[in-house]
Amino acid sequence: MSLDIEKVKEFSNKAWDENILPTLSKYIEIPNQSPLYDANWATNGYTEEAIQLLEKWILAQGIKGIKCEIKRIEGLTPIIFMVVDATKTENVKTVLMYGHMDKQPPLTEAWDEGLHPYKAVVKNNRLYGRGGADDGYSTFASICAIQALQQQNIPHDRYVVIIEGSEESGSIHLPQYVEKFQSEIQTPSLVVCLDSGCGNYDQLWMTSSLRGVLTGDLTVRVLNEACHSGSASGIVPSSFRILRQVLDRVENQITGEIDKQLHVEIPPYRLEQIAKCAEILGSTIYDEFSWYQGTGPITKDLTQLMINKTWYPSVCVTGAEGLPHTSNAGNVMRTHTTVKVSVRLPPSFKHTDAGNILKNLFESNPPYGATVTFKADKSASGWDSPQTKPFLEKALGEASNLFYGKDHVYMGEGGSIPFMKMLNDRFPESQFIVTGLLGPASNAHGPNEFLDIPFAKKLLSCVIYLLDAHAKNA
Repeated sequence: MSLDIEKVKEFSNKAWDENILPTLSKYIEIPNQSPLYDANWATNGYTEEAIQLLEKWILAQGIKGIKCEIKRIEGLTPIIFMVVDATKTENVKTVLMYGHMDKQPPLTEAWDEGLHPYKAVVKNNRLYGRGGADDGYSTFASICAIQALQQQNIPHDRYVVIIEGSEESGSIHLPQYVEKFQSEIQTPSLVVCLDSGCGNYDQLWMTSSLRGVLTGDLTVRVLNEACHSGSASGIVPSSFRILRQVLDRVENQITGEIDKQLHVEIPPYRLEQIAKCAEILGSTIYDEFSWYQGTGPITKDLTQLMINKTWYPSVCVTGAEGLPHTSNAGNVMRTHTTVKVSVRLPPSFKHTDAGNILKNLFESNPPYGATVTFKADKSASGWDSPQTKPFLEKALGEASNLFYGKDHVYMGEGGSIPFMKMLNDRFPESQFIVTGLLGPASNAHGPNEFLDIPFAKKLLSCVIYLLDAHAKNA
């Protein structure tokens, strides 16, 4: 039976307007931060409130053959685990669909007037609020895609849907669930992940690679107790100056170049995809950011910018301790300085190797004999997608043209989805569709996070089409 494309479009529009947006808005209003950022996640009730809201919505959709459960392992964030029986009778395959329900910290004070991380606001065809695009919508899109096939009586594959609660913490709790429920997951022929991004809102974007990540605390300690800066400066080396020196071992403060030990060789076909992507995106690559006054990108070479973002390592300092607020900073030589260092790693780089390399670079031969320590607290390897099979490549192009009117594009992402690497290692023969709503200015993890509603409707249509194409492939 053939899929009716016009009915798919009608379904997607109606599903978002009448079925997804109301409950997704309620989800946005729950402050369920990921466990790395909320030590009280297990007791404050927010994670439980969010997962119960999603489960209730899922069960109300009338999906035929669904078994939906909240799975729990003591001490870990719960997951929603769903299995939908196949309606095909021959060549039945398993499709694994993945999303997450935990959120990044709110950054409340940085949001624009009239917006709030835990208040859903629809403005200019955008839904604002923390976690809507990253990645609350994935639960709704996954279930609605299956629902659309069933409404048209299209024979479909067996679906396993996992919605986890620790992705923003590096998916630290997910491996135990995958191991425990491996027999129910089985071996997927296709993995669909809706937690990624798009380069524009004009076509379907396929994520070809993801960078890894490693974060940790870098501390420089020089004194047992603070003292008058007039007495100590010029004699005692500043912990902040030593910190600058050891950071410079990893990242050249003038050029931004990262130590060669953290680089990998980029496959030639990926370089070709990057060049095509850069040509399509143009100056959007850097125009999407809210630059302050005269600040600009580190280069205007668009291809190089995309290489930097997707395959080169990078370093950011994302937090600090030992520094008083400027309004309360006296003339004191401080005992120490601690910064949170976030290092993005090339897609094929092993995160375990990165921890050892960084520790050695930071701690060896400390200036002035100071005590320098680096303690990694979170790490995950990146992911380089397996090459797409011809049938799926054809279906991707058809879906993008049918619903967006343009060809699909491959784009590496600078961020991480730790589960993808784990799945690819476990199921090396599986095909992957990794896509998402995080486009220009959508600002996941930052203030004013939003999803583009018209784009989301078309993306849902694409997912419906791709699930059907996979089911029809012999």
